[in-house]
Amino acid sequence: MECASSFIVNPFKIMATSSFIFLWFILLFNASMAHAFTGTYGVNYGRVSDNIPSPEDVVKLLRTNKIKNIRIYDADHRVLNAFKGSGIEINVCLPNELLKDISVNEALALEWIKLNVQPFLPDTSIRGIAVGNEILGGDIEISEALVPACKNVYRALKRLQLADLIEVSSPHSEAVFNSTYPPSAGAFKESLMPYLGPLLHFFNQIGSPFYINAYPFLAYKFDPITINVNYALFQPNAGIDDPKTKLHYDNMFDAMVDASYVALEKLGYKKMPVIVSETGWASKGDDNEAGANVKNARTYNFNLHKRLMLKKGTPYRPKMVVKGYVFALFNENLKPGPTSERNFGLFNHDGSIAYDIGFKGLVPSSASSKDSVLRGQYWSSKSLLLVACATILLMFTEL
Repeated sequence: MECASSFIVNPFKIMATSSFIFLWFILLFNASMAHAFTGTYGVNYGRVSDNIPSPEDVVKLLRTNKIKNIRIYDADHRVLNAFKGSGIEINVCLPNELLKDISVNEALALEWIKLNVQPFLPDTSIRGIAVGNEILGGDIEISEALVPACKNVYRALKRLQLADLIEVSSPHSEAVFNSTYPPSAGAFKESLMPYLGPLLHFFNQIGSPFYINAYPFLAYKFDPITINVNYALFQPNAGIDDPKTKLHYDNMFDAMVDASYVALEKLGYKKMPVIVSETGWASKGDDNEAGANVKNARTYNFNLHKRLMLKKGTPYRPKMVVKGYVFALFNENLKPGPTSERNFGLFNHDGSIAYDIGFKGLVPSSASSKDSVLRGQYWSSKSLLLVACATILLMFTEL
């Protein structure tokens, strides 16, 4: 009370200060809205497993490795709660099985967002909703539901005044393309245009990017005779020259992204950004899965990380910075399909690194020390200290 009596308050100064703070907050908020992806590198956090670390430990893992963007394939409440206050930006997913119902029921879309998104804001940085995953090219009925489902999700966000904060998207597989080689031949399948055409028109209206799951691994796996593995792995190689654009490509990843840009441009969407929603390389596979081994997985993901951190564009779109999410955070032991499906992780089920690309695991891994010595990289301060002590001890022994 004594402090209050000796302090004279100027109401006009308070109003001016308050106005400034409010304006600053609005500008800061609008700046955050404009960027649904912090930086250029993200990871897909799949959880089809019964032995991976808890969401709380995953937050520690991501923060330790300065990974600021993740995608999850649902809107699991435990995950969203664990990420509160982390600053890590999340894209959640409205599962494929809900698309048909939500496509004909805007109230259901509103209910889903009120239950799975709104309660976690703003502490959990939910920045996007993926409406399904790899829908086009599969079941016709669910393909027909995609556009109306996206529109209902967007309308629900508008009603909740969240449309400027949360992006609506839908990732696609390479099945949407009729051709991708060379990049200038990039074109979508005509049979999918009844669904893809309206979807792109709507996304262009609301400012959503085109998300594509691009896997040089899968291309190489199905055609190891024709495709140079070094071209797929960002390793030194002769590359390819596009005969139409005269552009040179020294890696398949950039070529895949540019094929997407060309396909979009042919439909009139020259300014629509392309974001890679999934890419990665399996560290283990069946006998018929060419290239699925630890060496290739480490090479691809190390070089991919280095390429994305350059924050540059592609040969065809040099000013459009490439952004991408790696698949995946962990090896997932319950995924069906070939062995490769369970071995895309940057980390093992216990949180240790699957191979060394510069990340730190939750627990030590034999892969870390072994790979570092073999490659002559990523010496930690502890390792250097041990080497120095051993050297000094050896010198005294010799004396």
